[in-house]
Amino acid sequence: MIDPFRELATFLARAERLLERIEALLPPPAGAPDWSTAKAFRWRTQRGAGYLQPITRLPAIRLSDLRDIDDQKARIDANTRQFVTGRPANNVLLTGARGSGKSSLIRALLNEYAGAGLRVIEVEKSDLTDLPDIVELIDGRPERFIVFCDDLSFEAGDARYKALKVVLDGSLAAPPENVLIYATSNRRHLMPEYFAENLESRRAGEEIHPGEAIEEKISLSERFGLWLSFYPFDQDAYLDIVAHWLRSFGCDDQQIAAAGRDALNWALERGSRSGRVAWQFARDWAGRQNAQPERAPRAARRRPAKGR
Repeated sequence: MIDPFRELATFLARAERLLERIEALLPPPAGAPDWSTAKAFRWRTQRGAGYLQPITRLPAIRLSDLRDIDDQKARIDANTRQFVTGRPANNVLLTGARGSGKSSLIRALLNEYAGAGLRVIEVEKSDLTDLPDIVELIDGRPERFIVFCDDLSFEAGDARYKALKVVLDGSLAAPPENVLIYATSNRRHLMPEYFAENLESRRAGEEIHPGEAIEEKISLSERFGLWLSFYPFDQDAYLDIVAHWLRSFGCDDQQIAAAGRDALNWALERGSRSGRVAWQFARDWAGRQNAQPERAPRAARRRPAKGR
């Protein structure tokens, strides 16, 4: 008769050896980065393990470069200043028109407050399920971290949606006081909304109460304490932004005035008068104005032969 205890011991020994072999194949845990080498980091995954990759080249954009969004700029600047000085501050959701300066604001804030200890960690939407690991990695550090999620949106049933809700305000554990989440999106509620969901709304007296599906979608946006909305620029604002960037590229007032019609045509071709379009036009126009004339072909430079 086989001894059941000896059989169990043999099984456990084999299982332990198997686990040792599997552990050898797993990637080592990611070590903490050298925090002194960079002001911004990007979360990367390799062979199933995540790590922070330093970003060594940052755009030199400043808050003063962002025009015609003064109210949004003032509000997020005040919130970030509160954060870096250790005062209470909110997570921020920036929504609205494309190319209106949402992502540029985050870059400008980093340049403004990096000297005061601000750091930014950029996380792709596909890696949002790693947010708890990222937060654990930076919890307790002396720096102040903004976790930046750009162009955020979800589909129904997306697991990353739940992960973000938990980190924002959905867990028994309090979020670290040195971490905020700043996210940009073209959708205010971050998830698609369907006409059929409006049929779930009910009336209570003179009040309208949304259905459960809409309430679920709104619940994520409500976890951001500060909402900032961005709108398309009118023609005057667009030309003002064009003038600012042309001036930064060394163009004088006469050149800027001459570029106005071309700037409007540029925007018309792209169907948008956004800050991004204005910056792209300024780069193109200033580059063409400052281009050196091409040298004439060698054959054309030869003096005509004398008659024989």
